[in-house]
Amino acid sequence: MTHLPFTIDQDYIIAIRRELHQVPELAFDLPRTTAIVKRELDRIGIPYSEAFGKGSVVGILDVSGSGSGFTIGIRADMDALPVLETNDLPYKSTIEGQMHACGHDAHTAMLLGAAKALAAIKDQLTCRVKFLFQPSEEGRESGALQMVRHGVMDDVDFIIGQHVYTELPTGYIGVCPGMSQAASRTLQIRFTGKAAHAAQPHNGIDALAMAVRTYTSVQLVLTREINPLEQYLCSFGKLTAGTTQNVIPSQAELLGTVRTFSPEVDGHILRRLEQIARQAADETGGQAEVTTHLKCLPVYNDPEACSLWRMSAAKLVDEEYIRDVPKQISSEDFSIFLKEKPGVFFRLGIRNEAKNCTAKPHNSTFMVDEDALGLGSSLFVQFVLDHMHGIQMAAHESLCIWSV
Repeated sequence: MTHLPFTIDQDYIIAIRRELHQVPELAFDLPRTTAIVKRELDRIGIPYSEAFGKGSVVGILDVSGSGSGFTIGIRADMDALPVLETNDLPYKSTIEGQMHACGHDAHTAMLLGAAKALAAIKDQLTCRVKFLFQPSEEGRESGALQMVRHGVMDDVDFIIGQHVYTELPTGYIGVCPGMSQAASRTLQIRFTGKAAHAAQPHNGIDALAMAVRTYTSVQLVLTREINPLEQYLCSFGKLTAGTTQNVIPSQAELLGTVRTFSPEVDGHILRRLEQIARQAADETGGQAEVTTHLKCLPVYNDPEACSLWRMSAAKLVDEEYIRDVPKQISSEDFSIFLKEKPGVFFRLGIRNEAKNCTAKPHNSTFMVDEDALGLGSSLFVQFVLDHMHGIQMAAHESLCIWSV
């Protein structure tokens, strides 16, 4: 790496990341996580606000002091997952059944590292910088949507964010111009029947049977009704029903997700799900209730914004370490910010076979190669330095055909 006009404290980033890793918290309930973030912003000397919704913290580095001028937003998500960690680490999760299995501890630590570096050279800056520490990227409700509804993007002109990426080795970075990740819809289907003794099933209405029939019918129907060239999925990750082995259950629930890239496909899947669930219930005399909401939009990386990001990235690593990454069916509610203002969402390679950092996200053995974290912070800082005088782009191409 060439000589840089700023200093990244990698030891600091690693220490913060390990502290966060030990206290993984879920969705919007992040008291210990936000306490660490606020403590560090106080130490760095960056004022912050908690006015953008539950579990959020937004630091503001306002060099002019006037509260006006060009503003770059930088975002990190903070929440963890309900996953039991099986890694043998001195800083492993101390909360049973919860784990930073997607790298959000690293994202938060890297943003604090960038904030520290930018605060140290604030006299050189000509723009405002907002540090968006976001809750509930993994939760059923979007933390990004909450923050946008509270006005966090009103004075932001351009926003950047990143995600650790096990498909690239440490030292590599990547971006996917255009459609990058899918929209995400959450599904909850409740079935209501009538309880009965398991030896007298004719006296009951089996809610579990309704759920199972819905589960098995959905995939067959969708694969025969949607163009195979479309990219989509409908997956159910949780089925709950009953209380014991010898009682026909009166209640059952399916929880799932739909991922798509077009509102037409999303709408078709939702309509058919509702029809299939209600038909399964009607056939047995039960009831089905479908509750759903569009959690996030497709991530659209404006190609011009990606070019600006590449220009900054090329000052930190050789071109051969900057890769185009493929479009993915995974989702990211960073898309909610991108609907409001232009920006770019990029990937930071963390794969290191020698350290056994190879597990996919949302896995109990997921690990981050901490050697990558300094580069992640540097990318934020370099982008701010390169574009602090303003960014001139064509009209912002938002995803206005989608609504959340």
